[in-house]
Formats: sequence, structure tokens, C-alpha cells
Amino acid sequence: MSSLTIYKDTTPEHPVLQTQDPAEMAHVLAPLGVRFERWEGPQIPPRDADEQAVLDVYGPFLDKLMGETGAGSADVLRVSPSTPNREALRDKFLSEHTHSEDEIRFFVHGSGHFILHIAGYVYDVECTQTDLISVPEGTKHWFDAGPEPDMVTLRIFTHKEGWVARYTGTDIARQFPSYEN
Repeated sequence: MSSLTIYKDTTPEHPVLQTQDPAEMAHVLAPLGVRFERWEGPQIPPRDADEQAVLDVYGPFLDKLMGETGAGSADVLRVSPSTPNREALRDKFLSEHTHSEDEIRFFVHGSGHFILHIAGYVYDVECTQTDLISVPEGTKHWFDAGPEPDMVTLRIFTHKEGWVARYTGTDIARQFPSYEN
């Protein structure tokens, strides 16, 4: 189930808000420029569906989203316990970073945590199947899908080369809980 947990960035042991209500999550995140929504309606494709089949199922949603955001392309990312170098990949995503474009993800299968660091607070957004999140350009964040990730996501890009992590060099991500599936 999707969830949002908010902490002051100095007290990772004491949440100031916890909710599993998608409408409340969207309401709390919207003033931060973070888009959170659920895409309900299409038949969810099988986990092993090929990339084109997944893109076809979500085509109308992607067309609308791309028209609203100016994004130009989408692809399918699969990460599983058998993904080569998954430990190194996880470590890379567990470091606080920013991007020069919005980071937009839709969870077809599985889950992951986008953890945002904004104005003295940490917002842990657990995204699950049928959740869309858009993290605004320049927002400090990190990502955790646990040591045994198992997810299929749509990635939406304005410019593929724009999705380059710019690490902040802080260790804040190590101060907050990581996820052990």
C-alpha cells in the first residue's frame, strides 16, 4: 500500500506525519511541486509483458501526461533480484542527488521509496502498483527499492541525457531508514 511519512531532517526517529491515503498524500505533496496520483482503469499487463505491450496499455495516460509536462519519451525499466550489479545500483540511488529535469515514474508492478529532502523535512513516499510520482527538477532526493528489488516502472523523460544524477555529497540518506523488503 502506498504511504507517506514525513520527518524533520534532524530527527529520523520521529515521524511528524504518516498516511496511507492517496488523496491526502497528493494534497500534502502538491505544494512542494510533487505530483502524486493513481492511474486506475487499464488492465495491468503481466509482469513479463514486453516493453511495447506495457507502453501500449498505458499509451493514453502517457500521451496526456506528456502533453501536460512536455516530456518527449517513455521507456520500461525492470529491476529484479536477478538484475546484475543490483547492490551497486541500489547504493548509487541511496545517495542524495538532484536532476536537471523532473523525475517521473509510474509503477506498473512492485514498489519503491522516493525520499525527498525539502526545506528541513524528509518526505518518504512509498509508491506501489498504479502510482505515478513526479519529482521536480532540482529537488534533493534518493530512491530505495530494498536489497531484493522487484519492480517494473515506466520512466518518462524530457531529455534522456537530462536524467543524470548530480550528487549533493551529504550523508543524509544514511541517517534515515533503508528498506529491507
